[in-house]
Amino acid sequence: MEELDVEPPLTLIPGVDSKSKQMCFAWAPGEMLVYETLFPKECAEKRPGCPNIFIVRKDKDVYSQTLRKLFSESHGIFVGLQRSEEELGGKSRKAQLVRVSKNYRSVIRACMEEMHQLAISTRDPELQCQHSTQVCILSAMELIWNLCEILFVEVAPAGHLLLHLLDWVRLHVCDVDSMVCEVLSSENPSKHKDFWNAVDIFVLQGRMDDARHLLSKEASANPTSMGMCKILDDLMKKMPILSIGNTQTLTEMELKWQHWHEECQRYLQDGTFSSNLHMESICKILLGDENAILEKKELMTTWYHFLVTRLVYSHPTVKPVELRFYAQSSLDLFLGGESSSEPLDSILMAAFEFEIHQVIKECSIALSNWWFVAHLTDLLDHCKLLQSHNLYFGSNMREFLLLEYASGLFSHHSLWQLGVDYFDHCPEYGKVYLELHIERIPLNTEQKALKVLRICEQRQMHEQVRSICKIMAMKAVRNNRLGSALSWSIRAKDAAFATLISDRFLKDYCERGSFSDLDLIDNLGPSMLLSDRLTFLGKYREFHRLYGEKRFSEAAKLLLMLMTAHIAPCSFWMTLLTDALPLLEQKEVIFSAEQTYELMRCLEDLTAGKTDNQKLQVDDVETTKVEILRLALARNLARAIVKEGTLEGS
Repeated sequence: MEELDVEPPLTLIPGVDSKSKQMCFAWAPGEMLVYETLFPKECAEKRPGCPNIFIVRKDKDVYSQTLRKLFSESHGIFVGLQRSEEELGGKSRKAQLVRVSKNYRSVIRACMEEMHQLAISTRDPELQCQHSTQVCILSAMELIWNLCEILFVEVAPAGHLLLHLLDWVRLHVCDVDSMVCEVLSSENPSKHKDFWNAVDIFVLQGRMDDARHLLSKEASANPTSMGMCKILDDLMKKMPILSIGNTQTLTEMELKWQHWHEECQRYLQDGTFSSNLHMESICKILLGDENAILEKKELMTTWYHFLVTRLVYSHPTVKPVELRFYAQSSLDLFLGGESSSEPLDSILMAAFEFEIHQVIKECSIALSNWWFVAHLTDLLDHCKLLQSHNLYFGSNMREFLLLEYASGLFSHHSLWQLGVDYFDHCPEYGKVYLELHIERIPLNTEQKALKVLRICEQRQMHEQVRSICKIMAMKAVRNNRLGSALSWSIRAKDAAFATLISDRFLKDYCERGSFSDLDLIDNLGPSMLLSDRLTFLGKYREFHRLYGEKRFSEAAKLLLMLMTAHIAPCSFWMTLLTDALPLLEQKEVIFSAEQTYELMRCLEDLTAGKTDNQKLQVDDVETTKVEILRLALARNLARAIVKEGTLEGS
């Protein structure tokens, strides 16, 4: 089906040409086409400085509340079908596929009925028109799907095929029940203007019991026609029908039908019904007279109703391969050159001709979204009907259509979650598409970001995980939420960004004298090894915790280790030395002589490392702080030497 892969035909926009330059196009976020229409000068007075701006969405159907239910509920059916693919075989598998097909149709019908109620209840003419149009589209979708189910999924054999087609017509064409209720509720049903129309429709749809019930009203009301009614009733009763549970062979069925047909012919030729044109017309229909059936064109309304009626009374054991010939001739006879066929006619004709790829192509062109063709193609692919068809760029038709449908879902703020599962079941390009689309999801909240992140993590999409975490970390930094920013950077395993945020924490500590987000810093665990600065932040917070718990010796060792192991940045050494002052001034000697020498060396390294220019810029406070530290260190050294000498002497 190479026709699917060609360039689409050029679409001309009336009233717009290259010279007038009244329209411009631009792609906007969310796969929307934004275009502006500039009015000519003569119109500018009416709307000064106010050009029209329109937004055209790629898949606007996803924004319909009712159709969203269609997308949501069918998603569960789709996922269930993929998971059960290998569970059953043979007849059980076929029965399962038929059930799945019926489930899809029930969802379409439920949405159609809801849309119909909206069309009835709304007072806005424009909305009413939109809802009514959508009802027609959904009705056509169910009609096509039902026919495809009969021909491609159920694969009904000769005899049973016609029973399914009759059910198809009864479900979708000529709702006669309301007309019958009106007729039967009248004082004299047989005199009602629609009485014979109701009988005719029942006969045209093969509903013989209902037709006989109505005919009995005529026999009761008109004794003169009782004899004709009884004969016609007897003919209807005798009409051979091959029921689904019947073990009767096609040959036996054809013989019975031939005898019955000859009996009908005999009564017609004898002029039994000549005094009643209505009954004579019905007898001609029973004989399969095409002219008599076509006279009821207005009651049938569609050529496919005419087709099924024609087959019921002329070829009840029609084989699937013969349908194409009857379908084409029925279309020609019904239209009679009066009007051209509609897109729906082309789709149904392609189905009757068993041209599956043509059905999919025509539906893709005619319908406003990819939902129908994506799910139908997936179902037919599970029926092993599309295995031989690949598109020239490598993907098969099923995957191509599922990718298009899922891409449309990603333009919606919540339905994108359904699209993930569709991408998951596209083995060739699904992951690539998911990676591209998931990066475009606006991360408005942390909850949504976590949801997207979980999806990426489950599918080992490491690059996207890092990207999402970096985006959220940057947002948190801009909002001065350092704890959240640090959490996201750790999750992204971004050492550089974790270092940057750790510096911000340390800067805030220097300015305020306390840490924010203590719970996060206290529970960093192995994550602190992501970067040296993060390690220092965690250890420095541990020092404060030990000090607060009066575990001075442990706190002193940790503080000294942070400086001597060069974990602490040089710019923070003065702060660490200042933190050592309370420990140096304790009554009990905390720092040993060796540790005190190490602190002295760090202090001298800090002051000696400054350039002459930096020394000139040192303020009095800094100078005083250094002097105090030297004095405290000297005192502590003396106390430590005395203590250690005393201990050695004893």
